[in-house]
Amino acid sequence: MSQSLKEVQLRTKGILPVQKLKLLHELGIITSDPDHPIQENQFQPNSIDLRLGKKAYRVRCSFLPENETVQAKVDRLEQYSFSIEDGAVLEQNCVYIIPLLEELRLPESNKSIQKGLFNGTEEATDVKLGSIENLSAKANPKSSTGRLDVFTRVITDYSHRFEEVTPGYEGNLYLEVVPKSFSIKVQTGQRLNQLRVRHGFEVLSDQDLLRIHASDPLLFNEEHNPVSMEKIKVNQGLFMSVQLKGKEGEVIGYKAKKHNNYIDLRNIDHYEVNEFWEPIYARKEDQFILEPEAFYIFASKERIRVPAHLACEMMAYDTGSGELRTHYAGFFDSGFGGSAKDKGARAVLEVRSHDVPFMIEDGQTLFSMQFEPNAEHPDFVYGEEIDSNYQGQELRLGKHFKTP
Repeated sequence: MSQSLKEVQLRTKGILPVQKLKLLHELGIITSDPDHPIQENQFQPNSIDLRLGKKAYRVRCSFLPENETVQAKVDRLEQYSFSIEDGAVLEQNCVYIIPLLEELRLPESNKSIQKGLFNGTEEATDVKLGSIENLSAKANPKSSTGRLDVFTRVITDYSHRFEEVTPGYEGNLYLEVVPKSFSIKVQTGQRLNQLRVRHGFEVLSDQDLLRIHASDPLLFNEEHNPVSMEKIKVNQGLFMSVQLKGKEGEVIGYKAKKHNNYIDLRNIDHYEVNEFWEPIYARKEDQFILEPEAFYIFASKERIRVPAHLACEMMAYDTGSGELRTHYAGFFDSGFGGSAKDKGARAVLEVRSHDVPFMIEDGQTLFSMQFEPNAEHPDFVYGEEIDSNYQGQELRLGKHFKTP
């Protein structure tokens, strides 16, 4: 470790980009199991992929640890445990806790000295990390996880909230995994979730969003034109709607079939769509009634892009009814949708109605996009250069299914 890396200054607030995440890894703030070093391709423009560890625990129910460690809670709720190093099937609608390979040692404050980092090597020393705000982190499922209807949440010791890692946290990360529509076969090292590290927390205001959209369009309509300033909807984020209109015979969505075989997550572009999904075709009335607890894939009516200086998260739209969930996977990286001349890409919606049948209509608002600034422009952005799976997408199932 070079002398210059022993003191680090973070001078701008926002989501830490790839180059800063790599620096946190070098400083021992993001570490991993010694048998499974962090890999270069885990680093995404605004996040780092988290990997499944060596063992899974089948537990009786979901939980939050609140006043104890995750492992202490697991010890009380465990039904059985098993190795996933050579692969194992997680059954539909069962709750599993899997320790992840990555660990975090976030600084306790924005001007802190940490001791004994660098993965315990002989070069372990004090690291002074100077910043104007504290570092925290947030996790989210990866896109392919959500599109498989696999419900996942990161849990940390003594936490009262899922997916959030507070300043000063030191310890293991655990993943709750609940396959919903399909059983899945998983293996050590596979990546179901991702983690963003924040330097402070600064969501762009509606005025900032409108100002950016006016000069560097964020949202495009069906004709691939920027949405006009009069029609764009903002309220603590950028609102978007569902696409249910199409030509006769055109597929506008998919409904997951029940009683399927399991999906092996190693198999990419492998499974026949009609074995696992029932297509939903465009119809005259441009509306659709969701069956309770069935799982659907739809696409947004609008097309969105995320400029290089911003990061984005899809947020569920609060209908006030509590009956509808509109997504599982929420992070959109810098560069999603390309440049303004690329006219953006559709967002894919993972939709489930709870308790009662629920009607949705073409153009109905279902979610919003919350934008945050990056602390710096990332060294690379989402797209073909890093083999991003969903750049320029229309309606699209997960990468495990053959492209129709």
